Amino acid sequence: MKHTRPIFDEEPAIKITRCGNSSICSQRNGKIMPASETNQNNSNQTGGNANGPNSADHSVDTNLYSRQIYALGESAMTHLRKASVLISGIGSVGLEIAKNVILGGVRHVTLHDQKLLTFGDLSACFYADESMVGENRAKISFTKLAELNDTVTCTLHTEALNEEFVKQFDLVIVTDSPWEEQIKINNWMRKHGKLFISADARGLFSYAFVDLGEKFAVHDVDGETYNEVLLEHVNCETGEIFTLDKAYHGLEDGDHIVFEDFEIAELNKLTPTPVKTTAKGHIVNVGKALSSFSSVIDGPISRGRARKVKMPKFIEFKSLAEALKSPEFMIWDFAKFDGSEHLHRLWQALYKFEKKHKRSPKPRSKKDAELFKAELEGTGTAEIPEQLLLNFSYQATGNLQPVASVIGGFVAQEAFKAVTHHTTPLKQFLYTDSCEALPGDYSSFDAGKLTEKDCEPRQTRYDGQAAVFGWAFQAALSKQNWFIVGAGAIGCELFKNMAMMGLAAGNGGLLKVTDPDTIEVSNLNRQFLFRRPDVGKKKSEVAARSMKQFNPAVNVQALSDIVSEATESVFNDDFFNQLNGVCNALDNVEARRYVDRRCVYYQLPLLESGTMGAKGNTQVVFPHLTESYGSTSDPPESETPVCTLKNFPYQIQHTIQWARSKFADHFTSVAETANQYLDDVNGFLGRLQQMTVSQKIELLRALNKALIDDCPSSAEDCVKWARDLFDSLYRNEIMQLLHNFPPDQVTSQGQKFWSGTKRCPHPLNFDVDNPEHLEFVYSAAFLRAQLYNIEPISDPIKVAHLARAIISPEFKPREGIKIAVTDAEAAANDEAGPEGDDSEKLLDTLNMNLARLKIDNIRRLTPIDFEKDDDTNHHIDFITAASNLRAENYTIEKADRMKTKQIAGKIIPALATTTSVVAGLVCIELYKTIEVEGQRSKAPIERFKNAFLNLATPFIAFSEPGKAPKKKYRDIEFTLWDRLEVNGPKTLGQFIEWIETQTGLTVSMMSSGVSLLYAFFQPPSKVAERKTRDVIQVVEEVSRNKVPPFRRSLVFEAITQNDKDEDVEIPYVKYNFR
Repeated sequence: MKHTRPIFDEEPAIKITRCGNSSICSQRNGKIMPASETNQNNSNQTGGNANGPNSADHSVDTNLYSRQIYALGESAMTHLRKASVLISGIGSVGLEIAKNVILGGVRHVTLHDQKLLTFGDLSACFYADESMVGENRAKISFTKLAELNDTVTCTLHTEALNEEFVKQFDLVIVTDSPWEEQIKINNWMRKHGKLFISADARGLFSYAFVDLGEKFAVHDVDGETYNEVLLEHVNCETGEIFTLDKAYHGLEDGDHIVFEDFEIAELNKLTPTPVKTTAKGHIVNVGKALSSFSSVIDGPISRGRARKVKMPKFIEFKSLAEALKSPEFMIWDFAKFDGSEHLHRLWQALYKFEKKHKRSPKPRSKKDAELFKAELEGTGTAEIPEQLLLNFSYQATGNLQPVASVIGGFVAQEAFKAVTHHTTPLKQFLYTDSCEALPGDYSSFDAGKLTEKDCEPRQTRYDGQAAVFGWAFQAALSKQNWFIVGAGAIGCELFKNMAMMGLAAGNGGLLKVTDPDTIEVSNLNRQFLFRRPDVGKKKSEVAARSMKQFNPAVNVQALSDIVSEATESVFNDDFFNQLNGVCNALDNVEARRYVDRRCVYYQLPLLESGTMGAKGNTQVVFPHLTESYGSTSDPPESETPVCTLKNFPYQIQHTIQWARSKFADHFTSVAETANQYLDDVNGFLGRLQQMTVSQKIELLRALNKALIDDCPSSAEDCVKWARDLFDSLYRNEIMQLLHNFPPDQVTSQGQKFWSGTKRCPHPLNFDVDNPEHLEFVYSAAFLRAQLYNIEPISDPIKVAHLARAIISPEFKPREGIKIAVTDAEAAANDEAGPEGDDSEKLLDTLNMNLARLKIDNIRRLTPIDFEKDDDTNHHIDFITAASNLRAENYTIEKADRMKTKQIAGKIIPALATTTSVVAGLVCIELYKTIEVEGQRSKAPIERFKNAFLNLATPFIAFSEPGKAPKKKYRDIEFTLWDRLEVNGPKTLGQFIEWIETQTGLTVSMMSSGVSLLYAFFQPPSKVAERKTRDVIQVVEEVSRNKVPPFRRSLVFEAITQNDKDEDVEIPYVKYNFR
């Protein structure tokens, strides 16, 4: 039966209402109801909303789901809020899937299991402990899972599944179940036009299978947002269209585009048109699509753009029974290209073994491995490498949290695709193999030497992990000391994984976590250690507490300091020298680079990771093997020219960026400047003298306005100021621009001035009955009042009444005003300064006005720092209104509040699923760093894996980390990990002599930080005197700072020369003095 669920854009638009001053944000209670109040067939649920999965309330809490909405889109989010999903099997993989699906906001989730918890489960069941062994796995985790998201209805089912029960769900996900059971459920779901996914994991192996029916519609294959391209020329006869300034169009053959913003309305109404690309990246061909317009448009155009649109794609899936016979694979690791075929056979053999023997093969049992090998008969013909077969058999009882995290996150994303039709689903099998994590013969924990006794169960929570790595390895894990920087989304997942691994759970082990941030509502959707009652608390402290709940044996220390040069007294030599490694869970590049430099200096492994929506990456930085995080960098982002923002916007991003800068100008910078003046008049005026005349005039004018001319004494004054600001920004400035450059202006080359990226604007006249106009005045007046510590007017009706009474003076354009068309012109105008002889007179007037102020009677202003996630503060209200009004000036398509918030707040889309996968991959790499106490892993570089993934397409690729680049002085090779190291005390002369002896080179200059201690060009007397003094004394004298007591060493850079007077680069020098 065909799957007939409609494509999501055909259903009603999302129901989103914003939280704020005069509006309501609807949110479900998520209350857990007792079993007696539920009424689903054949169910013994112990919780859930009484309305059940067919509840009509599909509203979305945009604060809670904002980052996910930016990743999936509003329509997809609506479909998640309508969907009902059954997850059967709440072992390690099922638990991870359930966690992510519930966090994602699927409307109704039913948890099913009939299996009882074992000690083997505990290594990857984070809501269970030893006291619960023998209890139903779903019951154990149910309450904690239901608490993850109070907008999701969770129910419990512990009876056997039947067709009547499963057919009510949109999607069934089956885990930890043999093929026979899966095939039966899969057939039921296909019969009723419903969806099916299955998954399992054993040791370092896992798989996922997806069946979404005979004809599944994908509306958006990749989830990418495409910018429109501006056009400058159209040839209707040939079908060729040319982009403005030969910009690259980014289109591929078969892509569809629509035309927008053309002066001919009919052209803008054309249905999506397929394109063919040409050899030139700025030309595409649309065939005869435009031939009917050749009489009215042909050749150069003044305005018009093309935008790529997504077209539905239909995918045919096989049933599980068919797919087992004729499988289609997604490649996990291209270094193991044939691995999928091998693993397809091995998983079939495993389920056959377990059906026959009523158990799994025992860890490291050669006898069981032979029995297992016999079950391969009839599963295929691909020849399986002997070591892979042994590894699979040996790990059949293995249960690893990082592997569950990876496959659980992947499958949860597939579940989102299934119920939303958003992005491309898996087709149809994914088999994973991470056996590189097994230690080799270079390690004290060589997996090849493990015996049955080394891995036998001991009735502890680590049985599932010891089955793979052995108990000696587990003991080493427990003694580790690691530092996790950041307790956000990735950090939360890392803590969960590490707790289950038993990292730092023994004597001498310690996990340290730091994060200066507090918990916000928008964090809850993907930072699963936090709940609504935790909002406002320190992330690191709540995360550490949650980690102890997962595994009370873990030793964890919570800090709230930012890791930077300013806190090196906290994160000092003693701190880093105790560590075995560092995990970055940061959200900005600069912080990553700093931690990276610290790890290189202290010779520590660094596990780096990041996500953006459905995309993620991991990087391994390992001492003396790999390059560092800072060894490479992304190209800088292109910046929008200032003149484009100021006078010639043509995209909504420009108007939003402009509005954001107006927020800073009017509510942040002006207050900071005024306070600087009020706090220290003489110091302020002294700094003023260092500025150009233009800068002085601009600053003093702003001060005069803030403290004299426009200084409000009441909330009513703030409304008047906001009303005047509307006229200034949206009427007067536009009219002045049109006065300088009339609509019919032509350039010296005879071309229209207002063409290409220059859109001819039109002024706006204030209309109190226009909600957008009133929103601007209301929010601007509100913020202005806060700036001056005045109680704002909170009643929009009163603000409207006041604004209506204000009469706008007639605008008269000023002559002689220069408006720069390019940034070069603007710079030249600034450099030239104001025209005329009145500059000094104006400065005197402005200074005299300020001098008359009685400073002691003026209250300091309160600068308003932009905060995007508080819907009651009117920050986003102001920026949205300000941006959209400017967009209206320039006839640019407006943006809603959500899009404005994302761009203005520079919000990175985020998904709990991607975070789960990335954190799992990081912890798999962490296994590879483990050695006995006091030793560093000697693993070869090919054992480590950097990962790149896009769950939307889906795509995963691994690569060997880049090798540390080698340099050479004389015949000695070195990398960024190498250094010269010497113990003090020494005089500067002795220190220089030591370097020259070690390198055979001549030191010509030496510095520490920015302090130049020695140079060949310095006066001989100064050099001679310094060489007799202690190195630290010289550093303190030159830097004019005492060396902090927490520092045990300093870094020195020396420029050296060979006997040919050529500069030679050598490693830095670490000078130990305490």
